[in-house]
This record gives sequence, structure tokens and C-alpha cells, in this order.
Amino acid sequence: MSENLEIEFKTLLSIEEFSRTVDYFQLKEKQFFTQTNYYFDSADFQLKEKHIGLRVRTLSNNAEITLKIPEEVGLLEINDTISIDEAQHIVASATLPNSGNVYNRLTTLGINKNDLRLIGSLTTKRAEIKLPQGLLALDESWYNEQHDFELELEVDDPYNGKADFLSLLNTLNIKESPSPNKIQRMMMSSKEKD
Repeated sequence: MSENLEIEFKTLLSIEEFSRTVDYFQLKEKQFFTQTNYYFDSADFQLKEKHIGLRVRTLSNNAEITLKIPEEVGLLEINDTISIDEAQHIVASATLPNSGNVYNRLTTLGINKNDLRLIGSLTTKRAEIKLPQGLLALDESWYNEQHDFELELEVDDPYNGKADFLSLLNTLNIKESPSPNKIQRMMMSSKEKD
């Protein structure tokens, strides 16, 4: 079963901080790749109520379904790898598969997959860098006429990881700015449009 514990620290960036970070790590355009997240929930937001996120993520040549469930520390990620064609069918029909790790966990949680619908999407241009402290992701995202920048550091240890994250921000001369996760930002901007 494809499960892993995700522990990450993140901050929103200004465009100047983003550019400075790109320069600091000498990132080139070819190091960035694009991914689109399609988010699902029920009409009465059963997943949101439980602080659970469900997405289909498409990249240039592969895709995955991911369920993120809060743990005492971090988020439990449950993944199923799918083809681009399967992902496109799921998004177009808003119908999730009847099998797999994600389906099994949704069933265990008492969530009927037939109640789920597409609630929005977010496209990110991302560069990833392996650092001694963990995996750094630098994101530029677009959703609901919004455009933002974010830095994430994925770590193994929540305590040393937080110190490493704050030290990295200090090195980059970035003031920490609370960053709701991507599904939360997409949902908040969707409400603002209504």
C-alpha cells in the first residue's frame, strides 16, 4: 500500500522573495515542472469537515489520486498511481475508481465515492531541490484568478525540521507568512468569487 507520513513547513512568498529564492538556488526554467491538482469533496463537504483532502494530480506523463488525512504530526498520504487517461476520465466524469488504496480508505471512513464531486483545481509550476534538511519545493500557483508563490520544506523530523525551516527562511531573508494548504487557498478564493 502506498502510504507515507508527510511533515512539511511552508510559507507564502512575495514575488520578490520568490525571485530571490530562485536566484539563491540558481534555478533554471528547465528545473520547473507543471502539475495540476483537481480537488474533490461531497456537496455537504464531508471531507473538509474531517480536515481530509482528496485530489487527482496530473503531471506531464503520469497522474495519481491522493487522500491526505491529518495525523498527530503531519498528514498521512494515501496514493494510487493512475494513467493520464484515467485521471482525465475521473476529472471529466467526477467519478472515482471502485478500487485501490484511496477507495478502500474512503470506504473505511464512511465516505461514499458516489457523493464526491469536483470542487476546483489549482495549477502549480514547481521546482524541487534536495537539501540536507529535507526536500525544498518552490511553487508558483494559479487558481480562481489568483496567483501566489510558496516555499515548502518536507522533513522527516517535526522538531528539527521546524528549526531547519526557520533557519532556511533566515538565510533567504524571508519572514514566515502563514500558508494555508493549496486546497484551503483554492476553497477560500472560490468563496470570495461567489
